[in-house]
Amino acid sequence: MNPTHPLFDLAGRTALITGSSQGIGLALARGLGQAGAGIVLNGRDQARLAAAAATLRADGLNVATAAFDVTDAPAIANAVTRIETEVAPIDILVNNAGIQRRALLTDMTEEQWRTVLDTNLTSAFLVCRQVAPRMIARKRGKIINICSMMSEVSRPSIANYCAAKGGLKMLTRAMATEWAGSNLQVNAIGPGYFKTELTKPLVENVEFNDWICKRTPAGRWGNPDELIGTTIYLAAPASNFVNGQIIYVDGGVLASL
Repeated sequence: MNPTHPLFDLAGRTALITGSSQGIGLALARGLGQAGAGIVLNGRDQARLAAAAATLRADGLNVATAAFDVTDAPAIANAVTRIETEVAPIDILVNNAGIQRRALLTDMTEEQWRTVLDTNLTSAFLVCRQVAPRMIARKRGKIINICSMMSEVSRPSIANYCAAKGGLKMLTRAMATEWAGSNLQVNAIGPGYFKTELTKPLVENVEFNDWICKRTPAGRWGNPDELIGTTIYLAAPASNFVNGQIIYVDGGVLASL
């Protein structure tokens, strides 16, 4: 007996996950692979990608890699063409790549502003510009943008990140509006505070960690694996009539404001 409900079965589908050599992206890739999808990992560091791919293959998953910079339009075009011709058509795209450059607005450099906007927002446009037309031609596709709780709220020193993630929320809705008629579902996930390699310094900051745990109704940080269920739902047939939505996975923070 197949233990997977057909509405959540991703067998025969291929998913490209940007920024997936570690952290949330790698966790989502593992989850999609366990649901039956073939996986294409992305990052800029080929060695790190190879190591991440090896860990997934050790679990019996079907994994390929595509090293490219998500802010480099020509590199994206070449990579998507290669994936589509040498690996498989991309059925699922997860725009997960992101960075953080913290500074108060009055101290923020133009480079800090542009780098975060380019990596966290413009990259989703650039990658989708290559992937979506192919999905449209096939009349099928799932796009999942990784937004943030900061698509809705802010705190000092992350204005560039909030602007990017707020923009990604609206880009998600714009994409859904334009592409729903071609049977593409474009949705987003908004994580709250999650323990990853990138947030480790914040977790280890006793004062900040205490503030997060008190501020979050669940009383703790999230673990990346707790984003897998929502990702599978948005990638699977179960969400075929869900479009332009942002699902926040934040332990109740936004509900308690």
